Amino acid sequence: MTHDARSALLSAALQAAAYGWHVHPLRPGGKGSALHGERSCPHTGECAAGHVKWEQRATTDPDRIHAAWGAGPFNVGIATGPSGLVVVDLDMPKDKNGKGSSDAPSGATTFSALCERAGRPWPATYTVRTPSGGMHLYFTAPPCTVLHNTAGTVAPLVDTRAWGGNVVAAGSITPQGAYEVADNAPVAGLPAWLLHVLQTPPARTAAPAPLLIPGQATRRASVALERETATVSNTPEAGGPQGGRNNQLMVSARALGRFVAWGEIARDVVEQAFQAAGETAGLAPGECRATIRSALDWSIRTARPREAV
Repeated sequence: MTHDARSALLSAALQAAAYGWHVHPLRPGGKGSALHGERSCPHTGECAAGHVKWEQRATTDPDRIHAAWGAGPFNVGIATGPSGLVVVDLDMPKDKNGKGSSDAPSGATTFSALCERAGRPWPATYTVRTPSGGMHLYFTAPPCTVLHNTAGTVAPLVDTRAWGGNVVAAGSITPQGAYEVADNAPVAGLPAWLLHVLQTPPARTAAPAPLLIPGQATRRASVALERETATVSNTPEAGGPQGGRNNQLMVSARALGRFVAWGEIARDVVEQAFQAAGETAGLAPGECRATIRSALDWSIRTARPREAV
């Protein structure tokens, strides 16, 4: 990372802060927070009285920004909640291998249809183009209204970031490319029609029963999978916007790991079933995948021999 690139990232952080947006450092070349997590918290400084999460540590203070970005070539994250923002994330379709696909409409196409249905034009507002070709539309949050993140509940490939959310700021660079300002218009207020959609609880539907090929799973593994995925699908938002559901997904996936270790059910069948259940419960697809993978890895690694059970 050259000195000029480091200076550009510092400038991007300062520019975002000048707009009143609370920033925090992201890993160099990445999108994850560079701030320490709860497990590695030193309980000093800001955290002397207890761990302070990244959302609360994000700042608009130029001195703190100079100190943080002077320590490394960090990308720039914006904590949307404290910044008074709601950012609409319009993603690009991907195939089953996670690569770009032209077979499905993009988030921008879907959002345009939503605007047309609401009888409103595409909103003119500050917009950032992502390396994948997607877009982040920035809006000011309505006063006295608390909104949280959504993932696919507005429409496919249309997510929103508010309290609890983070977006990568313009000027940040990843191996896939740079985040660039596509429209430097002033940040518009959140459209009334979109506020109505975000304040309307999504209808919850039961996750489809896992599709099991004969011989692919034993009876007890099939029963356990059906029971655990149903539990995940119907888990309420206990313990915060995501905590209760994510924790249940972790517990339930761990319960199935032993059957995978014993060869009683295929891992991909378990992953697909829990992915559907987690998304039905309202978790983001990426969060589901990470939790399921971690839970199964741990359970398979620690499973006792079948004869010991």
